[in-house]
Amino acid sequence: MVAAIVFLPLLGFLVAGLYGRWIGARGSEILTTTLLFVSCLFSWIVFARIGFSGEPFSVHLLSNWMTSGGLRVDWALRVDTLTAVMLVVVTTVSSLVHLYSIGYMHEDPSRQRFFAYLSLFTFAMLSLVTADNLAQMFFGWEGVGLASYLLIGFWYEKPSANAAAIKAFVVNRVGDFGFALGIFMVFLLTGSISFDTIFAAAPGLAHKSIHMFGGDWDAMTLTCLLLFMGAMGKSAQFLLHTWLPDAMEGPTPVSALIHAATMVTAGVFMVARLSPLFEQAPDALTVVTIIGATTAFFAATIGLVQNDIKRVIAYSTCSQLGYMFVGLGVGGYSLGIFHLFTHAFFKALLFLGAGSVIHARHHEQDMRNMGGLAKKIPITFWCMTFGTLALTGFPLTAGYFSKDAIIEASYAAGLHGQAATYAFVMVVLAAGMTSFYSWRLVFMTFFGKPRWEQADPRDAHAMAVAHHDAPSEEDAGHEDHGHAHGDHGHHALDPHESPNTMMIPLYVLSIGAIFAGLAFKDFFIGHDSAEFWRTSLYFGPENHILHEMHEIPEWVGTLPFLMMLGGFILAAYMYIFSPETPVRLAARFNPLYKFLLNKWYFDELYDFLFVRPAFWLGRLFWKGGDGAIIDRLGPDGIAARVVDGASWVVKLQTGYIYNYAFAMLIGLAAIITWYLVGGVH
Repeated sequence: MVAAIVFLPLLGFLVAGLYGRWIGARGSEILTTTLLFVSCLFSWIVFARIGFSGEPFSVHLLSNWMTSGGLRVDWALRVDTLTAVMLVVVTTVSSLVHLYSIGYMHEDPSRQRFFAYLSLFTFAMLSLVTADNLAQMFFGWEGVGLASYLLIGFWYEKPSANAAAIKAFVVNRVGDFGFALGIFMVFLLTGSISFDTIFAAAPGLAHKSIHMFGGDWDAMTLTCLLLFMGAMGKSAQFLLHTWLPDAMEGPTPVSALIHAATMVTAGVFMVARLSPLFEQAPDALTVVTIIGATTAFFAATIGLVQNDIKRVIAYSTCSQLGYMFVGLGVGGYSLGIFHLFTHAFFKALLFLGAGSVIHARHHEQDMRNMGGLAKKIPITFWCMTFGTLALTGFPLTAGYFSKDAIIEASYAAGLHGQAATYAFVMVVLAAGMTSFYSWRLVFMTFFGKPRWEQADPRDAHAMAVAHHDAPSEEDAGHEDHGHAHGDHGHHALDPHESPNTMMIPLYVLSIGAIFAGLAFKDFFIGHDSAEFWRTSLYFGPENHILHEMHEIPEWVGTLPFLMMLGGFILAAYMYIFSPETPVRLAARFNPLYKFLLNKWYFDELYDFLFVRPAFWLGRLFWKGGDGAIIDRLGPDGIAARVVDGASWVVKLQTGYIYNYAFAMLIGLAAIITWYLVGGVH
């Protein structure tokens, strides 16, 4: 059954990819979606058996998969509670995205290719989460990167989509370089990359040092920092986050799949899986905490001013991933995975709901060209409201149990270290900003006067003028032409609900967004957590964070609710009761507004520090080294001299007999002269 979960999506990819031309677009849709739902059903069965009653086990598929010197790697599927949770998350979201895509992409001429890519992406992620060793995990890790590149750049005829795909690929390679070095370090220290072996050896490696980079380093700290570098890239953490918003160039179902449950959560899963290693490196966990908290705050500030509906949700994802790493960093590995679990439901719901809004608005993504849609698409409105409630941590919703628990744990951990105190302050501030920009999205999209009646549905600049805002890159060229490359025309301005294939996933995800936290909190982080997780997550003997978080002052538990309420009230005032206030604030604090709108100028900074020097160096080696030196002195130079010689010799071939006779006479005279001179000696 476990092998079927992993390889059914691969089967769908192969059939749709190789034989899509023969089975047609409809056949590819039905086949890949059916196989994903079967895989999802099996995943829930495995989750029920392993999480609540069964023991962990492994399924060996291929012995001696690869051998190199002392390294011997088998391909086996590791099935424990952590694996079962990830299987449920990945297959549930992916199957619903497949179903949603049938309606969303119904006019796209390349549907076979799209569904093949979706299935390949799912197979790669399933390979990652079922890995029994670091080589197998790296295989899935890189497979996810490849599939995301293909999906982000699915509309390869758009230069912006190509640029976004390349950016995601390159930025992730930076993190993957660190991840690969971390794997090498693990093998150097333990002589193995099998999880069982390295986990058993981890306690004995504590406080050992290694000489590297010209100094002595704590071996486990350096190893875990390198591994976390990979997580920073894949999970879009601060400094390696720039690829994530640009990934919005892909179709909306791709955004939901990448941002909700799969690629961006791979880093969170990896740190949790390697918790026995990170427990031996408290300094590395401190770095995880600081980076996570910084990401949560940083991404939330940018989300405050974004106008593209998908980019607001994208920065929300970046911020929530920061929460997950804070949970991991303070030692609450189950806290991070619990938020990963609940986040998958409400974030996929928000992305797919945004796709339904875009469908209703005929490809429009600028919220300033929306408004008043609650009456036109009420089902989509309520589904997105449920997702927003969960994201902001409204009591008894999924986010309330998982996100607030991380805030409480960071306060409890802050009693023992300054890093956790910093994290507590950052995530509390981020909670208020999350509420503000989430309700801002709802109010701008669904409330107020319908601004789509005055504006052309494809004109992303019209409202920019009204808001005294110069068009930025967010305002131009980011339309999702996704579900249809066809033109609905400017006459079909009246918004409408999406077809059932797009609405059914919203219903299912709404249930998860509301009830997933309440249903599973006791198992993930409550009194049943030890029996639920068993040995899949490791808590050191001094790690009591799940107990300490329940002993915090009452005001700490109330604070997230107050921040959520404050963000809601402020957003309602600014976008319902006093819509001119945002314009005045943007004008009064224009430098700050531009700073946030341009994403802290990280793209410009990286362009100056890395992109331009790389292009300059590339041109130098191309024009100067390869062209001016190698080609000029080598193939091109020799060829040019041959041409010069040939052109000179050609001049001797005139075609006149007297010229040839004269040449012969000259030659004869030269021979006689040489003979006479030579004969004298």
